[in-house]
Amino acid sequence: MSIKTETMTLNMGPQHPSTHGVFRIVVEVDGETIRKVEPVMGYLHRGSEKLAERFMYTQFIPYTDRLDYMNAMTNNYVYCAAVEKLLGWEIPERAEYLRVITMELNRIASHLVWWGTYLLDIGALSPFLYAFRDRDHCLDLLNEISGARMTFNYMRIGGVKWDAPDGWIDRVKEKVNVLRENIAEYDTLVTGNEIFQSRTMGVGKLTKEQVINWGLSGPLARASGVNIDIRKEEPYSIYDRFDFDIPVREEGDVFARYKVRIAELYESLKIIEQACEQIPEGGDIITKKGKRIMMIKPPAGEAYTRAEASKGEIGVYAISNGKNKPYRIKLRRPSFVNVSILQELLIGQNIQDLVAIFGSLDIVLGEVDA
Repeated sequence: MSIKTETMTLNMGPQHPSTHGVFRIVVEVDGETIRKVEPVMGYLHRGSEKLAERFMYTQFIPYTDRLDYMNAMTNNYVYCAAVEKLLGWEIPERAEYLRVITMELNRIASHLVWWGTYLLDIGALSPFLYAFRDRDHCLDLLNEISGARMTFNYMRIGGVKWDAPDGWIDRVKEKVNVLRENIAEYDTLVTGNEIFQSRTMGVGKLTKEQVINWGLSGPLARASGVNIDIRKEEPYSIYDRFDFDIPVREEGDVFARYKVRIAELYESLKIIEQACEQIPEGGDIITKKGKRIMMIKPPAGEAYTRAEASKGEIGVYAISNGKNKPYRIKLRRPSFVNVSILQELLIGQNIQDLVAIFGSLDIVLGEVDA
């Protein structure tokens, strides 16, 4: 004979350390079992898409930094690439290599922030310190080339803002070796830990069908056996020149998502190494037309460009009416799409696993709300 009890409604957020921003989840629990979930968004909404209509094309680049501020270089790139597609411009070789190196350094920094903060969420302090130690290697290099540590504003329509400083490529090569050794420590420190495995293995399983039906992307999708990475499927920039693998797992649980991101760190290092070897010694870093900011007026038309950000597919749909300001900019933000699965993923889970599952999605609120 079962005993009927009342369910309880709980709020996680919008001020909660494990939401990493102003995000709220309304959870209905029956005892310790989650029965209903409602993600509540919009606390950080800034109207980025509407703001784009007020600025000249180049003036909107700093706003892309503030979407996923952990992976700002890719945001810069995908917006510039959409405008370049409207213009039909070819990008100088050296600029393309600098774009790839900076995007992959930023991908590593983004994954490191996730690794450290995620483990802090589920009770481990030391990994957080290791992660920020190694992230600083990436941010120091990005600071040298862009002049900023998080919101870089480095990409330009037609190329990049500045060339690499003297000796920068050599310093990148040195840091790649340091990072490879340090990342290997993570397996020793965390991956084989029995407590960590018990918190993550078999928890928060996502099926391949769920990934496809909800339009999920990035490590979230690849951890459930969906082998899609835009750098391979639809190579942009010069990614077709590099030899790298796409880590894929079939389990679809929290542990699989962890393993995919760790493996991706190594692949990004491989791409950076190859780019540093192949980069031309000299050459332009921006097209001549790209230097004339006021004159960037794409012909009337529309274009969609997508890229593989650290959290999944980021896309920019740009519409031009022939003037020096966009008629419309629509952003496809991976965090916004990926977080939607919570209302299905958390049903039937134990309340104590909520933080472990939510953190495994790796979302950034600037990108959820835009």
